[in-house]
Amino acid sequence: MRPQSRVLSRPLAAALCLLAGAALSHPVTVESCGRSLTFDAVPERAVVHDINMAEIMFALALQPRIVGVTGITGWYKTTPEFDAARGDIPELADKNPSLENILSADPDFLFAGWYYGMQPGGEVTPDTLAPFDIAVYELSESCIHLDKTRPDVSMETLYGDVRAIAAIFGVPDRAEALIAGWEARIAAARREAAEPLRVFLYDSGDDQPFTAGRYAMPTALIEAAGGRNVMDDVAMSWGRVGWEAVGERDPEFIIVLDYGEDGGAGLIAFLQAHPVMSTVTAVREGRFLALKYSEITPGPANIGAVEKLAAALAAHGG
Repeated sequence: MRPQSRVLSRPLAAALCLLAGAALSHPVTVESCGRSLTFDAVPERAVVHDINMAEIMFALALQPRIVGVTGITGWYKTTPEFDAARGDIPELADKNPSLENILSADPDFLFAGWYYGMQPGGEVTPDTLAPFDIAVYELSESCIHLDKTRPDVSMETLYGDVRAIAAIFGVPDRAEALIAGWEARIAAARREAAEPLRVFLYDSGDDQPFTAGRYAMPTALIEAAGGRNVMDDVAMSWGRVGWEAVGERDPEFIIVLDYGEDGGAGLIAFLQAHPVMSTVTAVREGRFLALKYSEITPGPANIGAVEKLAAALAAHGG
């Protein structure tokens, strides 16, 4: 019989959460995009979407509980380390999964997010999976798409997801060990400066740049490294802005996305030839850092990204 999840009233959910935490055993209650989810037992057959969420599961050594991944090979080039961690776990869909893809693995749990494998009103959502007794934990960064009153993104956004997943699967000590190590690394790497460098993230886009706003994980990574996202006043997660708005903010450093084709060289060349961007400080002085998708979406690779960015800011910021 598969473990059940249920949605409880907030007072009862909070009480159960305290009891579960004290006993360090199930039932356990976690919050997911404002929903209180209680698990009577550890999920036995999990599906996880996207490379960053897969890496969270792998970092917690939960591969024995995973029966499928989705959204990996259709978009990304994986590393030997990722492939070794994945082992023989099958990929159910190379991009966004259909309901049929999910059901084919007979899962009891899905770890995904809004616009990370799920879309509001789409075929795969917590509501569409509930009739099949499939509990869904939503990536916290993505909850802004459902609730505009969510708190600003921070490193706690990542840590909260890691703690929640660890609690669901009965391994809270693994989460605390991971997070303690990550916090120590970030503290050691952080660039201290009276005036943080202005940083812009360029993902893609010619007519308008696709970038990270106030609620997207890169804002937290940039702040953790000692910089400031020039788009941290834009009330969005990931989205498009105008080139003129970027130019007015005159970024002093630019992160470009490396999707595994040319190490971000094409994006840098585009910025160097752009009539607006060629005039900003970062482009004029050649201040760029290429990061991979898994490094700028919530996951364990964020910590290495902060270390790289802090070192780059220190080198260019004096």
